Amino acid sequence: MSKGKVYLVGAGPGDAKLITIKGLECIKKADAVVYDRLASPRLLRQMKPGARKIYVGKRTERHTMKQEDINKLLVDLALEGLVVVRLKGGDPTVFGRVGEEAEELRKHDIVYEIVPGITSSIAVPAYAGIPVTHRNLASSFSVITGHENPEKLDKMIKWDKVTNATGTLVFMMGVAQIGHITAQLLKHGRPASTPVALVRWGSRAEQETLVGTLADIAEKVAEREFRPPAVIVVGDVVGQRDRLQWAEQMPLFGRRILVTRSRSQASELVDRIEELGGEPYEFPVIETVMPEGEDKLAAIREAFAAAESYDWIFFTSVNGVEYFFEHLDREDLDVRAFHRAKIAAVGPATIEALRSRGIRCEAPPETFDAEGMIASYGERMLPGQCVLLPRGDLARTWMSETLRACGLKVTELDTYETVLTGEDDEELLDLLQEDKVHAVTFTSSSTVRNLIAVLKRMGEADPAALLNRSTIACIGPQTAKTAKESGLNVDLLAEEATIEGLLTALCVWKASTNKMDL
Repeated sequence: MSKGKVYLVGAGPGDAKLITIKGLECIKKADAVVYDRLASPRLLRQMKPGARKIYVGKRTERHTMKQEDINKLLVDLALEGLVVVRLKGGDPTVFGRVGEEAEELRKHDIVYEIVPGITSSIAVPAYAGIPVTHRNLASSFSVITGHENPEKLDKMIKWDKVTNATGTLVFMMGVAQIGHITAQLLKHGRPASTPVALVRWGSRAEQETLVGTLADIAEKVAEREFRPPAVIVVGDVVGQRDRLQWAEQMPLFGRRILVTRSRSQASELVDRIEELGGEPYEFPVIETVMPEGEDKLAAIREAFAAAESYDWIFFTSVNGVEYFFEHLDREDLDVRAFHRAKIAAVGPATIEALRSRGIRCEAPPETFDAEGMIASYGERMLPGQCVLLPRGDLARTWMSETLRACGLKVTELDTYETVLTGEDDEELLDLLQEDKVHAVTFTSSSTVRNLIAVLKRMGEADPAALLNRSTIACIGPQTAKTAKESGLNVDLLAEEATIEGLLTALCVWKASTNKMDL
């Protein structure tokens, strides 16, 4: 068996989008990813199906795996012929012990690459509005370990040289030793009034900043029970924070929001959450697929063969549009086959999906649900007219029943099926149990039912009680109804059943919680 290859990859400080393009490419092609707690869990969702996830993270109070064992693990995986990614927070060469891992790989003639990452020493202060250099304040900076015990620190660091060597001092992993660090800096000439900032979990939803001076910062850390991991910044550049804060000013800063939509549809919601400063956590619990049953496929062929008989086509979702056109293509037809039909749609996203295909639908309903569609077009729908409803297998029956009650002939087509998905995700379960998911979003009834089903599959005895510890946000009344029936407390309901409506509700909620915190 040929040997594999190991990529020693820097994941950046925490924000998943701060990984490099090359680093992301390595994750996508890896057979195994060995990661620690400083790597964003979102990055692991980029792994290919079947790839192995191996957690070797370290915490202040305990080590999951010793460094020597991690070195051996990388060798063993590569000797199996696997492509391996060792995913490290920040940059692997900045206190990442990459040298030890690379040396062990070299001993066994295993090919490896070091893929640099954005180091936390500059990125974390930047997310707190602190540049490590400034034209008028600091023309240089030093990055110093603060992780060791005081005796070892004093052997490693020449305090008399380091204290005033550069305008800015950045200490990594030094929270536990903050008292000793400040005492040494004061002893060797830094003024007691020198500004100091500690930035905890920088670029993540838990980001927290504590500001003081060399004289009082250790006391403040103790009073606030400020815990690692954090970056310590010493120097006049800390004063820039009052003017340069940006992350904290964003509407969804500090909120981790669970997105349960299918992966194919989640991007819009995920991107907008990020644009608003929140941290999306993708956990798609539904997926849409082409129907496989011959009876359903035969029904579609039959409906398409009678295309000229329809007076209306009602689209109630983007999926309905996309799969309808996919079936058209399979039958070697185009939309001209339905030239007699008026085309109607629910919601701006569905209307836009039609518009992108060159179709202008009837005037949109005022509300974004089936009830609104019936209310808008009711006067124009006459008894005896034929209506085609391309939809998913789990769609509500209300519309078809209402149309039939009005005397219309309705053909319901299951053009796609909604299936349960969602790999077991221990990181998500931990975040929920630790109350670190601030809001859970639902965009359809199936996302509600499937998330509860997946959590049960993962061993959670009472998924509803667990989810109710977070804020529950629903896109529309039908989704909210399903959520309530499932035992969830619906805290937020979008005024308009759209992604933007859901985001607006989240932003209002965040603003209100800010006032409560004050």
